[in-house]
Amino acid sequence: MSVKKIVISKLFLYRYRFVVGYIILGLLFTVLLVGLPLIAQKGLSEAEIESATTSYYLGKNGILNGDLVDLPYRVLQKYSITFFGLSAYTIKLPSILIGLMLGFLLILLLNRWFKSNVSLLASCLIVLSTPFLFLAGSGTPLIMIVFWPTLLLWLGSKIQGEKKPKPLYSFIFALAMLLSIFTPYMIYFAVFCVIFVFAQPHLRFIVKHLPKIPLALVFLIIAGGFTLLGFSVYNHPEAIMELLFTRDFNIGDFFSNIVNGFAPVFSWYSSVESVFLSPLISLPTFALALIGLFSTTKGFFASRNSIATVLLVFCVVITGFNPDAVVFFILPFAILIAHGIKYLLEKWYGLFPENPYARIFALLPLTVLFGIMIIPGLLQYVYGYRYNPNVADEFDYKLEVILENLTDEKLVVKEHRNFYQILEASSGIKIVDNVEPGEKLAVLGAPEQIPENYHLSRIITSPMRDNSDIIYLYTYSEEMKGE
Repeated sequence: MSVKKIVISKLFLYRYRFVVGYIILGLLFTVLLVGLPLIAQKGLSEAEIESATTSYYLGKNGILNGDLVDLPYRVLQKYSITFFGLSAYTIKLPSILIGLMLGFLLILLLNRWFKSNVSLLASCLIVLSTPFLFLAGSGTPLIMIVFWPTLLLWLGSKIQGEKKPKPLYSFIFALAMLLSIFTPYMIYFAVFCVIFVFAQPHLRFIVKHLPKIPLALVFLIIAGGFTLLGFSVYNHPEAIMELLFTRDFNIGDFFSNIVNGFAPVFSWYSSVESVFLSPLISLPTFALALIGLFSTTKGFFASRNSIATVLLVFCVVITGFNPDAVVFFILPFAILIAHGIKYLLEKWYGLFPENPYARIFALLPLTVLFGIMIIPGLLQYVYGYRYNPNVADEFDYKLEVILENLTDEKLVVKEHRNFYQILEASSGIKIVDNVEPGEKLAVLGAPEQIPENYHLSRIITSPMRDNSDIIYLYTYSEEMKGE
């Protein structure tokens, strides 16, 4: 009786190993992002409170009123809060949705430029990393700084990689570039795209041979968008400052902003007081990106090789305008990490070009290596935002405590009054300056003086290390009159 020889290449799991890998990564990534506010930073940063307030009170004629900055994100956040009420989750929901799209765009972009084995490993490192999870779980428009360039690069790769690009991709590319200019610094990126296309010989050749109709359509949409932007800025000149630089930008702070921005990225041996959990990138991941950077020098003028280096320079420049913009490094680092993985695999396979056992043996050290990079990063993200005092103190738990303990009380608020007034639309809580005698009273934060004829009945606290007394509850007492 003969035993049938098993051919590994014909096994289902072997043939569809990358499809299975992407499905597992996609499911894990989706579940992780949807549950982000439940497992990590439940509080709100100062920037998130400001973002939610600005978005909720955004007028219907935002463009005409000069409310240009981060307009697409503001609209999404406004309707998230309006439909589902004010909570930490609804404030973060736009970033979670955009983070899902950004994660899949990064996966698609890397899969477009690299082989499946390289893109799958690089995608795991990026979309499960601490900086990416922070962006997707932060209720601010900061994620748009990474989203728009990634979308434009992926659309550009779809146009570049086809002999006859579909007009639809050209139209979406133009629309994305139009919407991106409402995000700070993306005007620079739009200009950078134009310069890079004309400076790069291969891309210049592609543009010359693009169909005339899609090319004209792209030009008309972009020109129309900049015309609309120019008209609005003419009526509200203060908006252009925030789009080009940042609010209250001082040229003398340019280099100090760069230092402060990159401090949490490479702080491997010390912690930095910031909303960013340092280090934002682990030492093994940085080493892998560094290998990728050196590997691109051989064919630097190839568009895929040079773009990562140019994007790093762009990241340094916009960090000089705003230290928080350092998160843009996620995009060039994703490309460099893929280059580094590609280089390592090629060198290993080059040692044993015809030895299948060597390739199989490489799976063990690779699994250990990427496990060391991914798992500690996830644990650092989950526990760091809860227990690292330099980071946890940057988040405010007041909203969560209010929603858990108050129902129909009158609430006196000293700070962020406009923000907490949003609660009146979705709950029985009323924001007041004073109350009528006999009504229940809650004061947010330590009161300057005890209200007349009221006595303290309860203090509600939060898990914060400092300033943990959040709400002071008072009860009216007739017996206190005249005392």
